[in-house]
Amino acid sequence: MSTETVPTTAPALAPAALTPTARALTWCLHLLTVALLALAAGRAVVGDRPHAGVVVAVAAACGLVYAAGPLLPRVRRSREGAAWWLAAVGAVWLVLLALSPDGVWVAFPLYFLQLHLLPRRIGLAAVGATTLAAITAFAAHQGSFSAAMAIGPALGAAVAVAVVRGYEALYRESEQRRALIEDLTATRADLAEAQHTAGVLAERERLAREIHDTLAQGLSSIQLLLRAAERALPTTPETAARYVDQARQSAVDNLAEARRFVAALTPPGLEGTTLPDALERLCTTTSTRHGLTARFHLTGTSVPLPTAYEVALLRVAQSALANTVRHAHATTVDVTLGYTGDRITMDVVDDGTGFGADQLPAVPDPESGGYGLAAMRARLRALGGVLDVESAAGHGTVVGARLPLAPAPSTPTSLKASR
Repeated sequence: MSTETVPTTAPALAPAALTPTARALTWCLHLLTVALLALAAGRAVVGDRPHAGVVVAVAAACGLVYAAGPLLPRVRRSREGAAWWLAAVGAVWLVLLALSPDGVWVAFPLYFLQLHLLPRRIGLAAVGATTLAAITAFAAHQGSFSAAMAIGPALGAAVAVAVVRGYEALYRESEQRRALIEDLTATRADLAEAQHTAGVLAERERLAREIHDTLAQGLSSIQLLLRAAERALPTTPETAARYVDQARQSAVDNLAEARRFVAALTPPGLEGTTLPDALERLCTTTSTRHGLTARFHLTGTSVPLPTAYEVALLRVAQSALANTVRHAHATTVDVTLGYTGDRITMDVVDDGTGFGADQLPAVPDPESGGYGLAAMRARLRALGGVLDVESAAGHGTVVGARLPLAPAPSTPTSLKASR
């Protein structure tokens, strides 16, 4: 049987370990003990019983020994010290019980002390021994024995055992609830931290995609235009000036894009216009600035789309055209937007050099690239769409975006490369 006890009214516990309820119960036990000792001494004096002075002295000694328990550090902090203190209180009480029958009432607070301070089995045995001593001494003082004499001490012992066991059960339940509350509090804190981290990562991913699809592509376009201006400057200054003007306009456009994506606003290309018009204007701008033919085609009947769909498709088109300009060495590129009833499709097809599946970087890298496809996939996957890439060396590239008109759970994207 475990010797573990719970914080109760026992004075053997340090005051700092007591809850307000346990502290109140402790004081009640103290007052009860003192009152019963005073009752025994008072009745001895008032009743003019033999050895009244001795009874008063023994009652006072019992009170002093009892009072020493809460004051002695060893008794408050050590189970062994508390047991020795309880034995001393019991010994003085037995002397009082031998001198006065009123000492039998002091057995009641002793029951609580024994149950609180001693291991469970030993405590129950001590309560039984105290009950037997009380009954025997009272019968001796009365000069006879009857069942009624045993009822009082036995009933008091039963009440004490029931109260202590009930309090221990309530205490264990309270501790379980406290531990549960602590777990819930810790879980809530962990959840809040996880949500904060997820929010930070989501915002970081959003900014990374926006930077890649706007500023990075814009800076790349400006760089290509300035290189073209540098080559044209010695022989055709007018052409060089046109390239510089286009680079300046690209810088203005990208500044507007930067201001809007920081504030999470609609891209400038979609303000006050539809997605087909924005894509057509994007193709015209690409043709003007980079010397290749970019054409826009619309199939099906145009229907209003959620803003998130329009932003995602526009960004995918911007990224795909930027890749065509930078890497494909293409002369023509066709952007086709299709409304097929249950989904939206967009294909960007160029006649460039193409690439094989083994030419794609396994992990996006600042030097080798790879951010564009990853960003496109992430955008479409967040809306339940897919991205298909078909390419072969020397045969151009097809980038296909597919979005359901009714948002669906995320679907894995695929990369198809053929020889």
